[in-house]
Amino acid sequence: MLRVGVLGAGHLGKIHLRLLNQSSKYELVGFYDPDEISAQKVVSELGYTFYENINALIDAVDVVDIVTPTLSHFDCAKKAMEKGKHVFIEKPITNTLEEAERLVAMEKEHRVKGQVGHVERFNPAFISVKSKIERPMFIETHRLAEFNPRGTDVPVVLDLMIHDIDAILSVVHSDVKQINASGVSVISNSPDIANARIEFENGCVANLTASRISLKNMRKSRFFQKDAYISVDFLEKKVEVVKMKDAPENPGDFDMILQNAEGVKKQIYFENPNVETNNAILDELETFAEAITNDTTPVVSLAQGTKALKVALQIINAFEK
Repeated sequence: MLRVGVLGAGHLGKIHLRLLNQSSKYELVGFYDPDEISAQKVVSELGYTFYENINALIDAVDVVDIVTPTLSHFDCAKKAMEKGKHVFIEKPITNTLEEAERLVAMEKEHRVKGQVGHVERFNPAFISVKSKIERPMFIETHRLAEFNPRGTDVPVVLDLMIHDIDAILSVVHSDVKQINASGVSVISNSPDIANARIEFENGCVANLTASRISLKNMRKSRFFQKDAYISVDFLEKKVEVVKMKDAPENPGDFDMILQNAEGVKKQIYFENPNVETNNAILDELETFAEAITNDTTPVVSLAQGTKALKVALQIINAFEK
């Protein structure tokens, strides 16, 4: 078992503490949070060990789980890496691209491993169809959330849209060619609703919408590719796969056949991939433990987290243009 310590005991930090405590791959050593009053409340309610000094906690563990505000991600990770500790960092990886690139370099320099908490990669709906998403040419995503003051310290792109940016980059194997975007600040000082159009070098186009001032929650992505349409509902954990193939010479009574203007006939059929229930946060933490133990590349590497941040920042810069 890997000894692990958690930095940050806020809403998500408490979830990480609970899951790490029950994991068979980790031994939870304790946590650090600069807010001592809040930290003592966690100790009295949940019983986890509180370290008053961040360096003392880092020294006592093999893995540092960073669940602090984004502004402090770099400093926390730098402290841990310099002491030869592996780091799990909640998304977004850092506040700036320069910080993220420095962490990627430090990962090699100190021979440690890092993973970024892009939890939707572990969503069972996405996992069930990811292998079926082959060279998508148009992607549409909607990530809408009801207003919650937590997270409004960063633009909605870094808070919500970055989940979809990372998922898209994991299936579109091409460089970004151009980005157009617009964002509107409604309640916060930074944009609360945003739309971005990403064009890739291979011709794929992704249209992303994110909002944190919606009346209902929605997390849906749709992928269109040659002879297939794939829909992923990240919230309801449901998928829909509609495929086309050449129509049989003698179709059955219930076969769905389409004929285009050139007279080519296609048969439409549906696939229902098995969506297995899981705890995505526990899975991302445990696969990181496996990557450390087996010396393999983490599912969401620091380099991939950096790519997602780079695109997110390009979108934010496009607002100003």
